[in-house]
Amino acid sequence: MSQHETMRAMSLTAHGGPEALVYRTDMPVPVPGRSEVLIKVGAAGVNNTDINTRIGWYSKGDGDVEDASWGGQALSFPRIQGADICGEVVGVGEGADSRLIGTRVLVEPCLREANGETLPSPWYIGSECDGGFADYVTVAARHAYPVETALSDAELASFPCAYSTAENMLTRAQVTENDTLLITGASGGVGSAAIQLAKARGARVIAVAGDEKHQSVLDAGADHALVRGASLVAALGENSVDVVMDLVGGEDWPELLTILTPFGRYAVSGAIAGPIVELDLRTLYLKDQRFLGCTVLDDGVFSRLVGLIEEGDIKPLLARSFALESLSEAQAFFLDKQFTGKLVIDMAA
Repeated sequence: MSQHETMRAMSLTAHGGPEALVYRTDMPVPVPGRSEVLIKVGAAGVNNTDINTRIGWYSKGDGDVEDASWGGQALSFPRIQGADICGEVVGVGEGADSRLIGTRVLVEPCLREANGETLPSPWYIGSECDGGFADYVTVAARHAYPVETALSDAELASFPCAYSTAENMLTRAQVTENDTLLITGASGGVGSAAIQLAKARGARVIAVAGDEKHQSVLDAGADHALVRGASLVAALGENSVDVVMDLVGGEDWPELLTILTPFGRYAVSGAIAGPIVELDLRTLYLKDQRFLGCTVLDDGVFSRLVGLIEEGDIKPLLARSFALESLSEAQAFFLDKQFTGKLVIDMAA
């Protein structure tokens, strides 16, 4: 168990700008409850979802933030964010296996258990409960996955949220070696993860990214790169891809269905260019296309991801690390989009 009563943490005090993040050194160390473990955080990844939650982007109401968490409820403040967590188990609560103490773990970001009880709907760590932008965090033991690898904590923290989201999308879309897959936002955390994971399945991958990011997405394994904003129909033709993995949305969205084959699968887990799109229902039903919204992780997705990490089948794409007190700087760097892969908060920095 931790010998400290207080810890460092970045506390989100309200919805708003970077000023809503307050660095503190006097936050109480959490106590693991029934079936929970206490983890000393080694590193925690930076995600678009952290920024979206901070500014209340998830709310569908006009100025109302009563549905502004990932799970569609009001956010409780203060809240410690951070969904990508790598660390070491240093304590256990009642009913948790004490043999986990000393084990390095990755935390599954989509939680189905908390406080010793099965949740009626999933929680997302750093949204419905406190996350990894702190020295310590508690989580149900079932969501702390031991991982054996020579990778650093910072490298491992680049995996959980982005790679599990990408693997979940690929699983839902049933991607195989017979598929041609188009990924929008391919240079981001989820997009670059999807490239590697799709190639691990043997699929052909077309990546859409800014021109300056083309070499990096090709280095990540994409077979072909297209310029963001250019006409996909002109570049590829109609009915040219079996699966679209969309992380962007926005005004160019209708082209995605035009290039998608009959019986093609469209999977979405982001809308960074805008969540409101124009849909011609005739395209959807006349081409028998399938739409797949992807947030909650299917069973087996995270354990499969950990196995791929341990086997070395996927590699971390760590763009840059920051100290905890520099979280606002990290988020500003994130919003500039001048990198490929993941940004990470390194607790040892």
